Amino acid sequence: MPRLPFLSFLILLSLAGSAQVSFDPEVIQIGNIGMYVTNAGTLGRPDVRNTPTGDPSMEYPINSGIEHLFEGGFWLGAIVDGQYLVSTSAKDAASGYTTGLAGYEFTAEIGNTITQRSSLTNSDYFNFDAISHQDLLVDITDKNTVVPGTLITISDHLQPLEADVHLETYAWNYSFADYFVLLNFSITNNSTSVWDSVYCGLWSDLVVRNVNVSTDYGSAFFSHGGYGYLPDYFTNYAFDVDGDPGFTNAYGAFQFLGIEWRDQFIHPNNNDNLLAAGYPAAEVNSNFWIFNSTATPPYNAPADDVERFDKLRTGLNYIDLDIVEFLKDPSTTGGLTNLLSAGPMISVEPGETFHVVFAAVCAKQIENGGTTGVDMDTPEAQVELADHLSWSRRTYLGEDQNENGILDAGEDLDDDNELDRYILPEPPATPNMKVVAGDKTIDIYWDNRAEFSIDPISKELDFEGYRLYRTQVGADFNLNLLGDANMIGQWDLTGNAIGFNNGLTGIALPSPVIIESDTFYYKYTVDQVLNGWQYLIVLTAFDRGDADLQIESLESSFVENAAHVFPGTAIQNQASQTVGVYPNPYGIQAAWDGSTQTTRKLIFYNLPASCTIQVMTISGDIVATLQHDAATYTGADIDWFSTYAGNSEDRIFSGGEHAWDILSESNQSITQGIYLFTVTDKQTGTTSQGRFVVVK
Repeated sequence: MPRLPFLSFLILLSLAGSAQVSFDPEVIQIGNIGMYVTNAGTLGRPDVRNTPTGDPSMEYPINSGIEHLFEGGFWLGAIVDGQYLVSTSAKDAASGYTTGLAGYEFTAEIGNTITQRSSLTNSDYFNFDAISHQDLLVDITDKNTVVPGTLITISDHLQPLEADVHLETYAWNYSFADYFVLLNFSITNNSTSVWDSVYCGLWSDLVVRNVNVSTDYGSAFFSHGGYGYLPDYFTNYAFDVDGDPGFTNAYGAFQFLGIEWRDQFIHPNNNDNLLAAGYPAAEVNSNFWIFNSTATPPYNAPADDVERFDKLRTGLNYIDLDIVEFLKDPSTTGGLTNLLSAGPMISVEPGETFHVVFAAVCAKQIENGGTTGVDMDTPEAQVELADHLSWSRRTYLGEDQNENGILDAGEDLDDDNELDRYILPEPPATPNMKVVAGDKTIDIYWDNRAEFSIDPISKELDFEGYRLYRTQVGADFNLNLLGDANMIGQWDLTGNAIGFNNGLTGIALPSPVIIESDTFYYKYTVDQVLNGWQYLIVLTAFDRGDADLQIESLESSFVENAAHVFPGTAIQNQASQTVGVYPNPYGIQAAWDGSTQTTRKLIFYNLPASCTIQVMTISGDIVATLQHDAATYTGADIDWFSTYAGNSEDRIFSGGEHAWDILSESNQSITQGIYLFTVTDKQTGTTSQGRFVVVK
């Protein structure tokens, strides 16, 4: 199943000076899942394999390189005047989205870009109407047969349903909800015809691989997947069978959550009520097929609207063990795409709107007994996936605890007499944290705002305590630093049966400390750490939960308070202080080096705040020139940090150190031998010098 290189995201100009639709992507990355969304109605970044250092496609954990999606999109099908019509925002395409390509039938109107809003009061996008910590709002339509603002015809799109679709995506940074994105589609019939037997679905090309370590290109990249369907959760999923052993171990999934139509909740769990009201039973259908294949049904890619509609309203029979085994064997499939669909709505009148919600969910695949390949996919391996699917479902249902679409007695948590969805219990506010990297030490300061948090469901001040986490030396190469962080301290309130009952006095400052206009009440010092190595520091607050409301103890965001810290020497202002290099001698490669020649580092220490570092051969030839500014240094000038140390704004350095990738200014590896270096203080003009040795 060959995939060609990703072609182009640009909309071509057809007439000089004419208005045009721009391709507008945005990235969901408020939590631990990173997802690419476009104003063309597509999900995922199809060129993620070729440019892994770009935006995530559907990455989890964030900054791990573990991707789960090539591309996805919305499908809508109905019978109109006796004809089967299906409109799609994405389908099997080797290039992914390309302007005017068949299957990409939804477009934005001219001027329509993605807008954002957030329920976080400290966000630039704060809005009282926001549902989640990061909402994206997208508007698309299938009514255009020509790309707006161009003369480009949309291939094979002659009979649109004339549907307007408003998509809202919701994502949170809570530690118990930072692994899913909810996709809320509002669909309006803006034609003059009735849509009969309406089904809608989410098509996706789930591909679980680690793009940081994979060496496969083309079809080889896509031919290592196993797939399946979880009927209890109405979920299609994928996992890596043998592509990147030890570097992936993850599930990517899409889950159907429900349809709201004419005051009815369309979901199999509500079929008794639907049948009693005279409506057909709700169906959820799962299909997988060989990419762009004309294989014998049911594994054929649908070729026209009749076949697409058939896929929407029927699914694979998972009682058939041959089908189950086929989906998990990449040697027979070569890679599959899938469709998760639901319906029917007996009709949608002109001007009528209904809503359908899916979830994109990721989880770690739990290792069980050292098994590999297809045998890894067991109920034990799916434990975390099941937990994550349960939370996405719980979030969507909100007050609708019995899934009947009606606000029943005892369900109105906020006493507004309305059925509210998208409700999560809230942990305490994330503490405001300041981390200071020192010489073999890390100081963590934080404030007390978490202690005044009121849970929106229990209506109580339920703060219980703080937890501090850090990684061990050398955890960088597991590519999941958050998952490798171990708790090194917990402080919680006394006088109850929760936690350690050790109180907060051990971390409380004698008096508040003001740093950069922020006031801090607590401090903890991590000592005996190694200079030059990376430590991920995470500080959270947790509450006591509420047994009566069946709410377990909840913990604040791991992602929001995660700092990549590099202990080291402080800024040196005295000319007498000796500058130096470590490790010295440097043996290619050092223990902290990555696997490639561009992910190595050697560190200069005891540096002034602003200086120029020059590296020379013993004969005086300049090898490299580095500019150091302690106030702005993030390690951005070498690949090691972008590969292993997350986002630049989350990195914390001591100020007196600067890393070099041991490459010449022409990006060539240097040879073994003795090298000289000079450090010139830009403020005083003072120059210090030294030498180091490179050995093999």
